Amino acid sequence: MFGFKNPLATIENNIEVPRSLKGIVDVADNESSAEMLGLTEHDREVIWGAVKKLYRTGAYPALSICIRRYGEILLNRSIGHAKGNGPDETGVPKIPATTETPFCLFSASKAVTAMMIHLLEERNQINLMNPVSYYVPEFGSHGKKRITVQQILSHRAGIASFKDIDPEILFHHDQVIELICNAEPTNVTGRELAYHALTGGYVLGELVQRITGESIREFLRVNVQEPMGMRNFNYGCPPERFPEVATNYLTGLPVVFPARQFIKRILGAELATAIELSNDPRFYQQIIPAGNMTATAEECSRFFQCLLNGGEYEGQRIFQPVTIERAVREVNAMELDRTLLLPMRYSAGMMLGNYPIGLFGPAAPHAYGHIGLTNNFCWADPERKLAVALLTSGNPVLGSHLPYIGLLLTTISRRCKKVFRQ
Repeated sequence: MFGFKNPLATIENNIEVPRSLKGIVDVADNESSAEMLGLTEHDREVIWGAVKKLYRTGAYPALSICIRRYGEILLNRSIGHAKGNGPDETGVPKIPATTETPFCLFSASKAVTAMMIHLLEERNQINLMNPVSYYVPEFGSHGKKRITVQQILSHRAGIASFKDIDPEILFHHDQVIELICNAEPTNVTGRELAYHALTGGYVLGELVQRITGESIREFLRVNVQEPMGMRNFNYGCPPERFPEVATNYLTGLPVVFPARQFIKRILGAELATAIELSNDPRFYQQIIPAGNMTATAEECSRFFQCLLNGGEYEGQRIFQPVTIERAVREVNAMELDRTLLLPMRYSAGMMLGNYPIGLFGPAAPHAYGHIGLTNNFCWADPERKLAVALLTSGNPVLGSHLPYIGLLLTTISRRCKKVFRQ
């Protein structure tokens, strides 16, 4: 079979994409009529065409997408291989991805973790304006006594990253908590916006544990995963299901200075090391609230549809409507994030869209959700009645995939036009 390669293939660490995608595309049988959702079949095929163009960059051994509109599934499809087709990978059987393949969400996990905290607030078990140290006394050391739960959720707690740690510490939860509690904050006023890649999630998970007496994994299972009928959608996965999870790969242009140092400052480790750890079975035995949920694209879309529905899904009340409103309300207008070095808008736990262009496409200022390791996108757009999840197993930072991500987000926004109230 002849292969397709993009013009940067000689320097990008990407896969070779077959000219024909037959045999590596899975289309679920639960897609609804496009006309019933205010689109045409041509609109659906144009969106799908943009997905295929993204795959053909070679940056993703596997990708899966699910788009809901008006609560019904417009697109639920996957392309590629869950295992065995990484860059220069040999000797590993090629296993096609399907719409049932779970992916690691990485930082898209943060949106779900935040909603667990908001659920505690709904139940009057936590006050976001209280200091974290009110619930976790040892957190208050080294000047952190007045840092609030709200500041953790909105990336203003002054404990943005780990510094010079052994990545293996991620497999030792108690040591991570001790490290965070003993950390000295860079700022205690809440005025410094700096993305907390992993630290904030651990604090939020510890809050759930201290307040409820159960792990955030169990809290999520009881309050969201099982009521919404999701097989996956939790932190890590059971050991027997680890083989089902899509393998992660480092793809794209080589990560060199200054990007290499930049990423290490955010993650606390080299990108290659982080991806290697994400393929370790031990990674999925842990609870890493900011980074190791596993789910299918359909399950992620289902969750964000629940938020669009005001907290209800198929007759089950998961959150109260006011809880959703609190969770997606803007905390800061567009402001430079000192970790990401990008202008960002956040709510208490969500990344927010923007106008004229933002993380979730053009003209989507009311969209909310989260991205994960730059290549997973999960969001809801109330103006377009959309709940979208794009999950991938490639983790490029720079490369020829970037304009095609922009093309896909733009295509979704333009084909799924805003719904104006009467």
